[in-house]
Amino acid sequence: MKKIVVWAHRGASGKAPENTLAAFRLAQRFGADGVELDVRLTADGVPVVMHDDTLDRTTDVNGELHTFSLADLQSVDAGSWFAPRYAGEPIPTLDQVLRWAGSYFRLNLEIKEFAAGMAVVGLLERFPGCRALVSSFDYALLEALRRKATWLPVGFLSAQRHWVESIDDAVACGAESFHPRQDLVLPEQVRLCHARGLKVYPWVVDDRQRFKALLDMGVDGLFTNDPGQVCRWRDHSAPAG
Repeated sequence: MKKIVVWAHRGASGKAPENTLAAFRLAQRFGADGVELDVRLTADGVPVVMHDDTLDRTTDVNGELHTFSLADLQSVDAGSWFAPRYAGEPIPTLDQVLRWAGSYFRLNLEIKEFAAGMAVVGLLERFPGCRALVSSFDYALLEALRRKATWLPVGFLSAQRHWVESIDDAVACGAESFHPRQDLVLPEQVRLCHARGLKVYPWVVDDRQRFKALLDMGVDGLFTNDPGQVCRWRDHSAPAG
């Protein structure tokens, strides 16, 4: 049985504040192969790591992210909402994450907006050794990114029940992987993806029964909020060598 790739969804987000370096370091310590993170732009065009388009849910301030400059964000606390011990944890810039990951730890950068995608490509060009995959639900965005940077690996996110069309889109935009919602994954979907040269990385898997079912279907990896637990399941599922 192949060893699947464990992507920590927003880092070890079940144990630390999501999309922070604390969560990414913890995911690495737990044995994850890489982290998934979300990239948005500040008012002055700097790529930072944040899922929501507002700061309300995961920081100590309110407001739309795109109205804050990078300097404005320096004093924002992105950790205490999760637990007091993370008080003062900052919103990381993508540059900081790329420097931390180096050339050995994998990154899956989810992009929601065209401008952020273009900025990410510009930044990745300065880190030729990084192991970054860019993913999005937006076919046109991925297609544009591939036109601008043919060297860039991309993954196609999907929450569609009509998955044959989604797989067609993934192939058409040059994706190397297909990222379906985990509850929509079927064995025939995985087989079709593999036949068309796509790896399959479902999201988000924290349940052991579903983990085992997906493993039996032959997925290549998955996203989880609890990489420590999933890495233990994976390692116990692997045949003795």
